[in-house]
Amino acid sequence: MNYPGALNEAVVLWLAAEAAGGLAGKTAELSAHYRKGATSSHVDAAAYLVARAPATYAANLKAQQALAEVLPDFAPQSLLDIGTGPGTASWAVLAQWPTLARVTQCEQDTAFANLATRLNGRSALLPLQNADMILKSEATLALDVRADFVVGSYVLAELPLEDMAKVAARLWARTDQVLLLLEPGTPQGFARLRKVREVLVGQRAVVVAPCTHQLACPLQGADWCHFKVRVQRSREHMHAKQAQVPFEDEAFSYLALARDSFRPSLNVPEDIKVASRILSPVGLNKVAATLRLCADGTVRHTAIASRDKPAYKRAKKAQWGDLWE
Repeated sequence: MNYPGALNEAVVLWLAAEAAGGLAGKTAELSAHYRKGATSSHVDAAAYLVARAPATYAANLKAQQALAEVLPDFAPQSLLDIGTGPGTASWAVLAQWPTLARVTQCEQDTAFANLATRLNGRSALLPLQNADMILKSEATLALDVRADFVVGSYVLAELPLEDMAKVAARLWARTDQVLLLLEPGTPQGFARLRKVREVLVGQRAVVVAPCTHQLACPLQGADWCHFKVRVQRSREHMHAKQAQVPFEDEAFSYLALARDSFRPSLNVPEDIKVASRILSPVGLNKVAATLRLCADGTVRHTAIASRDKPAYKRAKKAQWGDLWE
């Protein structure tokens, strides 16, 4: 497969033991499901592990790296993984923050909950081996479950739109330090996160990523905030998806919010506080590099002339989703 270390081994062994043939048709159905902005509810577990989980892992890790850049002193001791599926986000969090000591996973689908438990058992990491699994939906999660870090990876689409604000408030109530939400990088996925942002900023949540400001989101209508991460396809992945290209680009949107009582205690560099976020691929030609930036509640285009060699060189290396001073 295409996972790091022990997770790769655990997935390969599970597929060998449990998964029969016919993955190509199942993964095609699953891919169409996601292109519509849907999530992993009621999908085949083996197809998910082959076709979706590598991209989900990569998107989680990419968003977590962006969060760690803005909050360099963030070192969560406890994790609450909402809608954990096979536990993909939990594995990514432990890759980014090995300080993690306690993991609680919440999943309403029994098949995925059992799969996550089996994969956890193959991990050499004690927090995963000892992870607590809660079989409940996001909307009915017990009020006494709290954690430093709460992650909801591709789960909001599984909830009725009218419940969005209520569920966002419940997730925030379980968050002691930072809440991270990821959704498919579609207009619908971003719209859900924008709604959550509006609700939780009203409850004194501090937006830490990808936004570099607390003002209203300037993206409206057909414009939406999303990013991409390139995923190298394994042999199994290519076969199951009947793909010819050895990679795919996963589009995702994310939102990270921190408690206002927590973020001021961190040593956030001043240049990070006033940075912009690059919202699209950098445009390059011999004359200039063009950056589309979001900062202070506005979106603007900045051209870096090639004659300004240090800045132009830095712009050429900049990536979609990076911070820009």
